[in-house]
Amino acid sequence: MHGFGSGSFLILNPCRETWIPHMNHALTVFCVACVCALSGASEEIQISRVFGPEHPGPYKHPASITELDNGDLYMAYYGGSGEYGTDTAVFGSRLKAGETAWSFPVVIADTPDISEGNPVVWQAPDGKVWLFYVNRYGDTWSTSRVKCKISTDGAHTWSDSFMLTFDLGTMVRGRPIVLRNGDYLLPMYLEISNDTERTDPGTSSFFMRYNPQTKKWTPTHFIHSPMGNLQPQVAQITDDYLICYIRRGGDFEPTDQGYLLRAESRDGGWTWSDAQVTSFKNPNSAVDLLRLQNGHLMLIYNDSMNDRTPLTVAISTDNDTSWPYRRNIMEGENSFAYPYAIQTRDGKIHVVFTTDERTVIMHAVFEESAILKSPESQ
Repeated sequence: MHGFGSGSFLILNPCRETWIPHMNHALTVFCVACVCALSGASEEIQISRVFGPEHPGPYKHPASITELDNGDLYMAYYGGSGEYGTDTAVFGSRLKAGETAWSFPVVIADTPDISEGNPVVWQAPDGKVWLFYVNRYGDTWSTSRVKCKISTDGAHTWSDSFMLTFDLGTMVRGRPIVLRNGDYLLPMYLEISNDTERTDPGTSSFFMRYNPQTKKWTPTHFIHSPMGNLQPQVAQITDDYLICYIRRGGDFEPTDQGYLLRAESRDGGWTWSDAQVTSFKNPNSAVDLLRLQNGHLMLIYNDSMNDRTPLTVAISTDNDTSWPYRRNIMEGENSFAYPYAIQTRDGKIHVVFTTDERTVIMHAVFEESAILKSPESQ
């Protein structure tokens, strides 16, 4: 069945099939009133449609999600007439703890006549909620800068925006991590291109490091690779040793050389190795990397060199030495891309991603055991 992992099936009860306008066949198989479930062995993956073209910002691109102190989930995405439209804005929505319906999206960042993009919403250990997002000042993302807003009341109200980076081409995509010394490490990248269909080899990843005591942001060393790289996702293994998986650069033409890249730091995230090719396929699409509460690593990526399907979750239980546990959580004739994952305090894993030509935002919820015990991992 299109849209579901190998060896799994759609549970139609208690879900009710529902036709939703503007959705193609690959999505209608799981368009339900609230939540559908993937079943493999005895484990479930619940997937729900959160927003579609009928909600504000017909075009919707990468969503981010965070858990707030009170247990609410908060999501941010940017939407408008299209990726390069000047009418785009950042929208926010809340899923209150214990409820099943997300609030109607509201604008939380909008610069007149300037494009917004790539919002990252994240609650820091001190309770402040950060919103990082991009303003694009020209025809391509290489004219972007990163701005911020902060909320001190659980994402109900936001500060005025302020600039995080002034260098043109700087962008954000992934959540910060808190290092063992208390610093925040925010994944960033410098996009270089005058073409909307490719990035130049000079495109490279780096990080902004924040000291909560001095309240100062400091850029780290850049990560280089022959074709360029962007949108890094990072995990800390030891005090000094960090790894990141990175989207490959280049164009979107068919290739037999489409692989994820990987880099590492041996000094706590200040300097980084050049990016090396891995065995993970990558169709020039975003990935996510998350250290789980038990210390395991989770990688979410499109397991294809040329298509943004399937959407695959992999687990490493030995600090990136091997990745034996893998499961497709979405597959079929569609694009399931730009995954963004968190693990909430109850241990559940939440993944938001976009599909249906970037008009629909989906939300998957599962336990790690659904990947460790899945048929594809046997």
